Amino acid sequence: MTDTADAHTAMPSLKGKRAIITGGTTGIGRAIAVLLASEGVKVFIGGRDEGHLADALQRVREVGEGDGMTLDLSEPDASKTFVAAGTRALGGLDIAVVNAAISAEGLTDMTEADLRYAIATNFTAYLLTAHAAAAALVDRGDIVLIGSMSAHVLGPGSTVYAGIKYGIQGFAEALRRELGPKGIRVANVEPGKTGSNMQLPDISVEEQREAIAKDEMLRAEDIAVGVHYLLTQPRRAVVQQLTITPRGVAAE
Repeated sequence: MTDTADAHTAMPSLKGKRAIITGGTTGIGRAIAVLLASEGVKVFIGGRDEGHLADALQRVREVGEGDGMTLDLSEPDASKTFVAAGTRALGGLDIAVVNAAISAEGLTDMTEADLRYAIATNFTAYLLTAHAAAAALVDRGDIVLIGSMSAHVLGPGSTVYAGIKYGIQGFAEALRRELGPKGIRVANVEPGKTGSNMQLPDISVEEQREAIAKDEMLRAEDIAVGVHYLLTQPRRAVVQQLTITPRGVAAE
């Protein structure tokens, strides 16, 4: 028999793992839920819309097992509620994907109410979900934060969104150092422009399809594959930051 011990690193199976995914009803979160479910992971997803939840769960259940709930993560106790509900439904927790986010305009183009809502959803909820997940994971598991390439593009029209994602980038690195010795891996995935509901109404569905065909925009499934990659590394290895960008775009 040929010795292939040095041909590839160990790739732990995801079968039987249990994962919660915020923003798991549409876009990147939905794609992650479907891919993980197809690999034998039991998933619990959250989103704000009942119709989107039903649609996502129908697809998840075509390839695996899943459940979920609707909630608004901008509310003070929503993150803790979601993690607790998911942990109960799954019978434990191995993976937490923190993904839910909304778009935001430039600072001076937003009302104070819209600004507070964006911060609560895109930043505060990330920290609170990670906080609750770290306690539920105890001493072994993965926290995956879905950031954005916007963290590197600090333009005048992206002040709020880019500022938040820049904060997520720093938070992810520091949290990795905090939780690593406790057995929990933390990774930050930064997608470039990706086709999803978040692009609407600025970029129509048809325009998104055209951009994807030209390799100028990613599919949500491309990001899901990246998440699968980092979750299947041996426990000794942490993919701290994974940036995925369209090949056909010179700069984001």
